Amino acid sequence: MAHRLVDSISDYRNWLNEQELNDAQMDLRLLQLLDRLREDKLNVAFVAEFSRGKSELINAIFFAGYGQRLLPSSAGRTTMCPTELLYDASKPTSLQLLPVETRASDATTTEYKRYPEEWTVMPFDVEDSERMSAIFKEVSRTKRVPVEEAERYGLFDFNNADDALSVNSDGTVDIPCWRYAVINFPHPLLEQGLVILDTPGLNAIGTEPELTLNMLPNAHAVLFILAADTGVTKSEIDVWRRYISGTRWKQKGRLAVLNKIDGLWDELRDEVEVQSEIDKQIRSSAELLGLEQSQIFPISAQKGLLAKVSHDEDLLQRSGMPALELALSQELIPAKREIIRDNTSSEIEDLVAQSNLILEARLNSLNEQLEELRGLRGKNEDVIEHMMNKVKVDKEIFEKGLQRFQALRSVFSQQTNKLFTLLGMEALKVHVTNTRNTMISANFTKSIRSAMDGFFAELRDRLLQSDTQIEEIKRMMDAMYDKFAQEHGLRKAEPPSFSTLRYQKELAKLERAIESNSTLRST
Repeated sequence: MAHRLVDSISDYRNWLNEQELNDAQMDLRLLQLLDRLREDKLNVAFVAEFSRGKSELINAIFFAGYGQRLLPSSAGRTTMCPTELLYDASKPTSLQLLPVETRASDATTTEYKRYPEEWTVMPFDVEDSERMSAIFKEVSRTKRVPVEEAERYGLFDFNNADDALSVNSDGTVDIPCWRYAVINFPHPLLEQGLVILDTPGLNAIGTEPELTLNMLPNAHAVLFILAADTGVTKSEIDVWRRYISGTRWKQKGRLAVLNKIDGLWDELRDEVEVQSEIDKQIRSSAELLGLEQSQIFPISAQKGLLAKVSHDEDLLQRSGMPALELALSQELIPAKREIIRDNTSSEIEDLVAQSNLILEARLNSLNEQLEELRGLRGKNEDVIEHMMNKVKVDKEIFEKGLQRFQALRSVFSQQTNKLFTLLGMEALKVHVTNTRNTMISANFTKSIRSAMDGFFAELRDRLLQSDTQIEEIKRMMDAMYDKFAQEHGLRKAEPPSFSTLRYQKELAKLERAIESNSTLRST
């Protein structure tokens, strides 16, 4: 069944391309949808504002057996980078960390996952809880950098008042040391195919575009964590509606956790009064988020963790943790097919609706032209002259637009010509020929090696120059898309990004292979 669905979506994508109805955003959504259907995992994103107890909840669910908190959990922001929690039996238990410096490139986190050498790997023994606790602290580690460097990574905005207040007295700002983290850890839920995406606080979500454009939309389910003592805040509603709820989502796979209910426990009130207050919070949260009350889970992660560590069954039941864990293990995982079906159906409906809007606009335009032509039948010269004047005005508007388009095309042609000069096959052939001639005429091995080193150095330099050129083209395209959207009242489309990282990696691999071969020959 899944194969037939993948084939049908692929056919739909091909039809969109043939009818010129596709664009970069729609194609990206279709590719993400196809990838989601092919994988055998259930991705659940944990999303919360700072200090909602998200890390404590993960400790209570996955690490309570160690008798201590393994993930950093304290007041304020502890999760500084998106953290993926999964289990892959083919890989050793470890914490993998992607340096924050990689944010300076156009390559996405998903692309970097193909290059293990770019990650810092910290293996651990699941029997050594002290070592694990020390390693997991890395996800909350920060460092101080100049404001300009933070801005280059997209972690500082001079126009943002909150960012301006975060500047230290020496002109530096604190930023995460890592861009992304992956914890490979054996746990019964993770072994069943559950993958947890632990996101930073809501204010940090927008700084990692891949979270909002790829990871959150791609998650099969979302666990939205609230605090019972604050209720649903305005910022939480904004993030819920902007990134989580909407046309791409239905009821399946959306859960909310009302954490810190122990703050409502009051010895001066009886159990009935306390439960009444909790029920009131559940009703209010469900109404604001557009969920059923059965999708709101009141818990105390801190008391749940304490109960598991101290083996207090009464406290564990009162914490509400068993009900949430039951929903994760017996509802989400078995309902994976239904969740994927609903999400896929919603996504396809949205895409088809967009295609219909474009087709309707084309049809309406054709009908208008047809009606105008029919209206000319038997009309006098005045009407015909009026129509001719209208056509003339439309022609002038079109020609002005065409002139601007040609001017932009000329500029883009110049930019792409520069890019082809760096990456074009002709330039590469000339470089290869020159290097080959140098090597043939060389009398010593040192000269041959020098020629090869120069060859690779030149190619690396060309790729780096290309990155700069690509970034300039992308900025121009973005400005053009923005102007077009404003003039025609359309939704702005994002120009597709392009990265040379893959080619840089292949070039480095080839260079290492040649160096290794040369060393073997010389020995």
